[in-house]
Amino acid sequence: MKVRIYTLGCKVNQFESGAIIKQLTEKGYEAAEENEKADITIINSCAVTAASEQKAYKLIRRIRREEPDTVILFTGCMAQLVNEDSKLSDSVDIIVGNKRRGDIIRVLEDYFARKEKIIRIEPYQRCDQYENLIADNFSDRTRAFLKIEDGCNRFCSYCIIPYARGRVRSCSLEYIDKQIKAFAAKGYKEVVVVGINLSSYGSDIGCTFSDAIKTACEAADIRIRLGSLEPESMDPDTLSVFSSYENFCPQFHLSLQSGCDETLKRMNRHYTTAEYSKIVSDIRNTFDNPSITTDVMVGFCGETEEEFEKSVGFVKKTGFAKVHVFPYSRRPGTAADRAVGHLSNEVKKRRAELMSEVAEESRRDFLKNQVGRTEKVLLETRRKDGKYEGYTPNYTPVLVTADESLVNTVVKVKIEGTDGYVCFGDII
Repeated sequence: MKVRIYTLGCKVNQFESGAIIKQLTEKGYEAAEENEKADITIINSCAVTAASEQKAYKLIRRIRREEPDTVILFTGCMAQLVNEDSKLSDSVDIIVGNKRRGDIIRVLEDYFARKEKIIRIEPYQRCDQYENLIADNFSDRTRAFLKIEDGCNRFCSYCIIPYARGRVRSCSLEYIDKQIKAFAAKGYKEVVVVGINLSSYGSDIGCTFSDAIKTACEAADIRIRLGSLEPESMDPDTLSVFSSYENFCPQFHLSLQSGCDETLKRMNRHYTTAEYSKIVSDIRNTFDNPSITTDVMVGFCGETEEEFEKSVGFVKKTGFAKVHVFPYSRRPGTAADRAVGHLSNEVKKRRAELMSEVAEESRRDFLKNQVGRTEKVLLETRRKDGKYEGYTPNYTPVLVTADESLVNTVVKVKIEGTDGYVCFGDII
């Protein structure tokens, strides 16, 4: 049977989609080609914002319209949170929660045997163990993803993810070593290490995040990049360990959410802006030419104009390489949803536009600072204009003129300029 999978949301979902496809192909299912009808369509969903959920519903409607006979299996974080009143139950054929992801083949067999709607959702428990998924085939043939941690214990006031993912669970160091070696053997040149609360890795099994990255860097001679991080975990000792490895990529996506202390406190974030600035400074003092990227939420409940201006000022001052700006989205079941002071969509939209302008200026400044440098670029894709695009260790996008044989290789590039969106240069 032909299967197609759509992945919504974060890099963790990308890894898990890869693991699902691996399970299916090993049992004889085949991946549907781009213009081929699929017998089964899997949607690996995201629940981080209301916009994420709307995107999933829109995708379901399109699939039903274009492929009315396909069996839709809905999984991921949004599936884990389904309740009896959810309109999802009427929209899809199968719902499988995150905890039952390993049962997808058995669920499909049950469905085709009985042709009855199936919902398999199991709540998380404190005693749950890490699920050792295996994924080794990604659409991006140069870069693989490795999930080493799942779950979150932080319970930020706006976030539903701890309920969709459970508590922190970590894989073993042996699992990390084995998977990195397997990726290297398949020809990947870079691995992105990801998790739901990545830097909390090891807190449940008696080791540290430093241990995990040390193991990854020593497993094979391929680049190791980090996914999104909680900032306060990046202490000087941890940074020192990372900097000792030449194959460690100095790109740090430190989730900020707000540049105002009062807002951060209402969000139940675990740091102040001063502490965040100290961490950024430590990174820049430890690494040559690192990049700091982040997420910033605007329009959180109770955010005044003064608090918003503080957040804007902090983003300007910090000089991020890239900022993902998004408006606050109410999530039923969270503390923030029950709070007072929710803002109108118009206010949130205006603030998002203003913050995005500051973010773009910061991005342009960062790219300008890359001009004149010679960097190692992993070439990945050929663009329509014939140029090849790749990324430096700090994840600066660089365009070069190259031969196709250089795709999935690391080349030295002298960066000659930027258009404010990407850099361009010449291979040395």
